[in-house]
Amino acid sequence: MILDVIASVARVEVLVPWILGMLLGVFIGAIPGLTATMATAILVPITYYLSPMGGLAMILGCACVSIFAGDIPATYLRVPGTPSSGAAVLDGYEMTRQGKSSLALRLDIVCSSLGGVVGFTLLILGATALAAVALKFSFYEFLWISTFGLATCVVISRGTMVKGGISVALGLFVSTIGVDIVTGYPRFTFGEVHMLSGINFIPAMIGLFGIPVVLNTIFAPRHLEMPSVKETKHYSIADVLPSIRRRWTLVLRSSFVGTFIGSLPGAGADIAAWVAYGMAKRNSKEPEKFGTGHDEGVIAPTSANNAGIAGAWIPALALGIPGDSITAIILGASMIYGLRPGPLMFVGASGELVRGIFAIGLITQFMLIPIGLLSVKAFSRVFRLPNSIIMPMILVFCIVGSYALNFSMFDVGVMFIFGLLGFYMERNGIPLPPLVLAMILGPLIERNLRLGLMQTGGNLLPFFTRPISFVVILAILAFLFWNRLSPLLRKLRKKHGQA
Repeated sequence: MILDVIASVARVEVLVPWILGMLLGVFIGAIPGLTATMATAILVPITYYLSPMGGLAMILGCACVSIFAGDIPATYLRVPGTPSSGAAVLDGYEMTRQGKSSLALRLDIVCSSLGGVVGFTLLILGATALAAVALKFSFYEFLWISTFGLATCVVISRGTMVKGGISVALGLFVSTIGVDIVTGYPRFTFGEVHMLSGINFIPAMIGLFGIPVVLNTIFAPRHLEMPSVKETKHYSIADVLPSIRRRWTLVLRSSFVGTFIGSLPGAGADIAAWVAYGMAKRNSKEPEKFGTGHDEGVIAPTSANNAGIAGAWIPALALGIPGDSITAIILGASMIYGLRPGPLMFVGASGELVRGIFAIGLITQFMLIPIGLLSVKAFSRVFRLPNSIIMPMILVFCIVGSYALNFSMFDVGVMFIFGLLGFYMERNGIPLPPLVLAMILGPLIERNLRLGLMQTGGNLLPFFTRPISFVVILAILAFLFWNRLSPLLRKLRKKHGQA
């Protein structure tokens, strides 16, 4: 069967669109604002002229590579190329400022590949079982999972808890702008039609991370001007392998987290990356180094976001419930080819396509390494230009990326407003990541809380008494108070050993 699957994907009519899709993924991912979802939607009409396996290879290759490619501008310019690259900004960009951009991106390439391999392996081995667990999640469990993601804000915040809290509160406030999900009444829109659908997360994120880079360079004294991308030492793949070997438990843990969160419908690779980053910092022996160019801060989110792509396929194949927007588009297109999600997914033509998805997903993770190295080499030449050229390029990327999302100048205005906000917050030591994460999770928390209350008639008890909810609540408490719990556990172990 394995040989048959390999033979089905190792054909010219599959390999050519597969490679073209991966190359397109590099371009889409590396341009801020052009998301993997957009690339997938663009490719779907083209796949109707290809064989079913060729069409799936083109879309899946593009989606996997674009998630990695979003880390390239995040590392070089501090502008995330895709939403799932937001967490890669924190330590990847600091490495670039230290002249270690090639170290950051080689770690990124290898960990993205390993995370994807782990994710697709889990998909192959336990799609049905993991989907059954995900199916047990209702409004109550999704509320606590979202709250768990928000709890990571406390961990990833640099500076005081008060400033981190201000950033979280601001993000939650921004997430409430738009039409109320229950009453349908506009909130904080001030009569502006464009705000009825809320503040678009992507232009806001581009502005928060991109515009401050430009403004800091403009207002910095000449001798403090931000250096362009220069390397003190060139790192190869072989140079980063010892570091990954030392952190192999972190790679596995982050990949498992990414796969699990990716399997929850609506969660996505961006939340997986932030949660993995927060957990890595919480479990690290050197948490104070996170955000200063630490290798663990690169390994955790990049392992998780690629694993999240595989995780999104678990409920899609086993239950017919897409884990994210990319999977929803691919699933809709592949059903035309005869894919039938559910218990009978391995039967007939549907089974051949599913096995093809497994093979394409796994092989893409290995192909990601040479494709990634070539793309990094190409973009590094561009980003080594002087600041007088790089800064206008960043500004153009921010404007074009914000506009291209909905072809709306309103989104460009949102990007500039959040850029000024980000500049002010950085100048006053208020961290940006909690704001970004709160904007992502705010709508999920509100939606699940209010729908859960509607279902129970206003009774809060089921939010705490359901078994899975209770376990997640304990995990949140342990996550937040681990620093205080761990000394107590050590004392108990010593007493038990003496006894």
